[in-house]
Amino acid sequence: MNALSNGVDKNMLRLIKKCTVAKNAWEILKRAHEGTTTVKSAKLQLLTTKFENLRMLEDESIHDYYLNILDIANAFDSLGEKISDEKLVKKILRSLPKRFDMKVTSIEEAHDISGMKVDELVGSLQDFELVVDNRTEKKDKSVAFTSNTENDVILGDSVSNEDLSENLVMLGR
Repeated sequence: MNALSNGVDKNMLRLIKKCTVAKNAWEILKRAHEGTTTVKSAKLQLLTTKFENLRMLEDESIHDYYLNILDIANAFDSLGEKISDEKLVKKILRSLPKRFDMKVTSIEEAHDISGMKVDELVGSLQDFELVVDNRTEKKDKSVAFTSNTENDVILGDSVSNEDLSENLVMLGR
């Protein structure tokens, strides 16, 4: 009882203060944190729905998505239901955006997914993400073209030779 009393905060201590047996205090604390069986079942249902509907966003990094998955897995664990690595790996692979399609296919063909660890998968996906992001940064440099408005066309071809030569120089760059 002493260990339980010292290990809880002031509010929880109020709940177990009158208990003389540690088992009774433990049951009260367990019920306070987990709720009744009905509440626990409802929480598990909500978590299951949240887990099934979770998708990685286009602008989200693998690391951020992995943290979201871990939050849900830890919530399951705290309610007494453990999610296997196999289930987490399959969930991650099927909920990635299209930019990871090539990597997902290669992982599914090259590895036994049932024995794969989540950390291995996340590491592999982070490597791929770094390479893809590095390549797209180089491709982002582009040339801007000027356009003619309707007013320019109505006024006639009054584009000066200077404007034309500037546009050609920009095109050459």
